[in-house]
Amino acid sequence: MSYTAAVDHLYALGQELAPATPSTPRRKFDLAHMRVLAAALGDPQMTFPSILIAGTNGKGSTAATLASILTAAGYRTGLYTSPHLIRVNERIQIDGHQIPDEDFARLYFQVDEAARHLVEAGDLPYPPSFFEVLTAVGFLYFAGENATHAEKTRVDIAILEVGLGGRLDATNIVEPLLSILTDIALDHQDYLGNTIAEITREKAGILRPNGTLITLPQHPDANQAIGEAAATLNLRAINAASYIPGQTPGVSRSVPGHQVGASGKQAATPLPANHYSITLDGEALEVNSPLSGHHQQRNIALAIAAAAELRHLEGYKLGQIAGESNQIGYKITNAHIEAGIRNTHWPGRLELFTFSDGPQLLLDVAHNPAGAWTLRAAIAQLPEAQPRTLVFSCLRDKDLNEMAQILFPLFDASSTDSKRSKDHIVFAPIDNPRAAHIDDLLAAAHALDIPAHAAPHLAAALAQARAVTPSNGLIIATGSVYLVGEICRLAGEL
Repeated sequence: MSYTAAVDHLYALGQELAPATPSTPRRKFDLAHMRVLAAALGDPQMTFPSILIAGTNGKGSTAATLASILTAAGYRTGLYTSPHLIRVNERIQIDGHQIPDEDFARLYFQVDEAARHLVEAGDLPYPPSFFEVLTAVGFLYFAGENATHAEKTRVDIAILEVGLGGRLDATNIVEPLLSILTDIALDHQDYLGNTIAEITREKAGILRPNGTLITLPQHPDANQAIGEAAATLNLRAINAASYIPGQTPGVSRSVPGHQVGASGKQAATPLPANHYSITLDGEALEVNSPLSGHHQQRNIALAIAAAAELRHLEGYKLGQIAGESNQIGYKITNAHIEAGIRNTHWPGRLELFTFSDGPQLLLDVAHNPAGAWTLRAAIAQLPEAQPRTLVFSCLRDKDLNEMAQILFPLFDASSTDSKRSKDHIVFAPIDNPRAAHIDDLLAAAHALDIPAHAAPHLAAALAQARAVTPSNGLIIATGSVYLVGEICRLAGEL
């Protein structure tokens, strides 16, 4: 079967978070189903060591940075993330390379056939979901089931980003060496709970008895819930705060950042780069990350703490491989950490596109209020007099009104601030069943008395933004991963 057939078949499964209908009720998450599927495939997730990363925001950046560090240290490193921006293959990578189409197709239909037999035998009540199938494909690929090598070559370690929550997420059937919790905020309340504490308890489901947790101080309610879970499980908790640069002179510095834009040329990013020094195990470590934004310092700190912990492991044994173990942990030097951070690739996060003419384009996947606040902090670092245009859309299960209150006033051409007189807001629909309606987007702007316009589709929105934004201005596209992914594709064609 072809790759195209595999992708078409996958999308026909439907998204877990798609709105419920009379014929398709909302799916209930159940790890028992994922364990049945994995067992039918030979439990591939038990053949390689792994790290689980959960949180509301920052988990993808943390995962990508940590995976890059391990690759720089010479380890064959798997990376599983979600969602994707352009192609589904982005979710499953080894050493920075996406799963090849032929491997994806073969493994997809292997999982699909196993699932079909399980349903026919009554071992599963219904076929696995979109995310469960992709997770199984990733586990098989990391276990060495790939066609691009003459013999099976499994990964030395896999970095797994949790899709939703943690406790019932399909990735949570592994036995992780480390569990990492990034920043936690309100999101997906319909599934995870209505308070920070409830959501944190769901995400703390990736923790293991006598295991190791790496996290950072955050919202007091999250801190308390994490502390309660840690005490119950008797685990080691590592605070990564010591790897965030201090504010004293000489410890941290901002320098003009550079990103490779769509034109293929390096251009100065409008945001300060994360370039600073810290101390790790008594030695200086130079951080020079391509990921912009002050918030990335927290994600980088978590990745550094995880790398430090991996090199101090006393050893582990893989439960499904008799007699095979790692007795000395991972050999990761400070130079490896520096190189890994420097070479991290994680698109769509304050990513700058430059063109031969016209304004630049800044993309960010801020898709919830916490992400919107982070983006607002980044916008505050832009030149105040620079004209800017917001291209925005979001999913209807997000808090549109709060995101509007956070972001839209920064682009208010009707405000008394003369510097904003050349600003614009352009809305566009996105191709997703959960997408907010254009009328709702316009209503959110009008409720704030902020002028905004709507485009019939994203290509038109981008063209309109380029037309109304002066050549020295900046277009900022945000509000949804799906919007950013489609604009990434469109921008690459300009």
